[in-house]
Amino acid sequence: MKRNRFWISLFILGAAFSTHGQQSTGGISAGMLQQIKQSYQGTATDKALRNAITNNDINKLAVNLENKNHLDTHFSHKVNGKGITNQKSSGRCWLFTGLNVFRSKIIDTYSLNDFQFSHSYPFFWDQLEKANLFLQGIIDTREKPMDDKMVEWLFKNPLSDGGQFTGVADILTKYGVVPADVMTETYSSDNTRMMANLVSLKLKESGLELRKQASQGATPADLEKKKTALLTTIYRMLALTLGEPPATFTWTLRDSKGNPLSTKEYTPQSFYQEFIGADLKNNYVMLMNDPSREYYKLYEIAFDRHVYDGKNWTYVNLPADDIKEMAIHSIQDSTMMYFSCDVGKFFDRERGLLDVNYYDYASLMGTSFGMDKKQRIQTFSSGSSHAMTLMAVDLDCNGKPTKWMVENSWGPGANNGHLIMTDEWFNEYMFRLVVEYKYTTDTVKEILKQKPIRLPAWDPMFSEED
Repeated sequence: MKRNRFWISLFILGAAFSTHGQQSTGGISAGMLQQIKQSYQGTATDKALRNAITNNDINKLAVNLENKNHLDTHFSHKVNGKGITNQKSSGRCWLFTGLNVFRSKIIDTYSLNDFQFSHSYPFFWDQLEKANLFLQGIIDTREKPMDDKMVEWLFKNPLSDGGQFTGVADILTKYGVVPADVMTETYSSDNTRMMANLVSLKLKESGLELRKQASQGATPADLEKKKTALLTTIYRMLALTLGEPPATFTWTLRDSKGNPLSTKEYTPQSFYQEFIGADLKNNYVMLMNDPSREYYKLYEIAFDRHVYDGKNWTYVNLPADDIKEMAIHSIQDSTMMYFSCDVGKFFDRERGLLDVNYYDYASLMGTSFGMDKKQRIQTFSSGSSHAMTLMAVDLDCNGKPTKWMVENSWGPGANNGHLIMTDEWFNEYMFRLVVEYKYTTDTVKEILKQKPIRLPAWDPMFSEED
């Protein structure tokens, strides 16, 4: 009997090795490895490149000297701005960018030397609303299994400090705004990682509690009551790290010489109405350049909003040239715009320059990098990663753009905190632009009448700017 068991065990083991052997046909065999190794000749040129690359920053070695020495900072059309903001170690570029659009209007309207909104104030409400968005999403999907794709997505994405213009519209419309000195920055608003980790951890725990209660037969009213109790904990965590938002405040408007113009008591909503006053949800249009999907269509991304009772992010997908037409119109009318892009690509931070010809990786590595924008999106190689304020364009004698400038939110630096991008870079790595409705073309106005094509929450274009 023992001998039979031995032979049976040996047979099973052999079968396992046989199965493993069949699977290993896709691995790197000894012959294949030899062929791969022989392809590297180790010539004198290879050795020189290896010595240089192993001891240096690849970007510094890849700088294209033919393209480096000239940087023209003149722009034919530019919206004047004053002062550079700094989001520091946080993912709030979307919030800084949105507020900088309205900030420039206030500075121009009242001839101020400088003015800044509080970023900490709307960020507090953004985090609370996103916590509710997650918890309500858990309630809505309570009957689905844990391995359902939407449930899985929710638990992977309970909270983020990133976002896009839809969040600016939702949060400001609902909660208003305050000046920077009314609710100042804290360590956690400038450095969001630890706070976000703790709140996210608590939210995941809370999500499991809601699912457990639902599985035990809790009614929708019971779950709503439980959710409210869970949000009180989140509110306390936010108040401890960001401070509690003011309900009222007194503020003095001063002219460019510092002389007081008016002193009033405000609520955040009354301040918003007096100094912004725009219908952010209907007066602004999100444009997208996504060549992986059909142009001249209206798209909506599920669950891509900051407020549960807000509006999913909806955008018009257009060729880059169509977007440029509206961007130029806006700049010529002295109006800045919310702009987002894949800022990390072909970027020289020391010079504040974005240029697809600035780095020559192909010559350095001896191979080509040939994916176009559509292919980079499809392979998750490129996507919108950072928001800034588009404020200038340089047009040639034929009215065609040659370069663009954005106001960044990384504090002072090259070009006084501004980034310059070539028009070719704009084509390849620009993704989103928000323009006022009055600057949109008749074509866009017609597209906005379409029923949006709804995309899932895990769509590549969901990615939030930070």
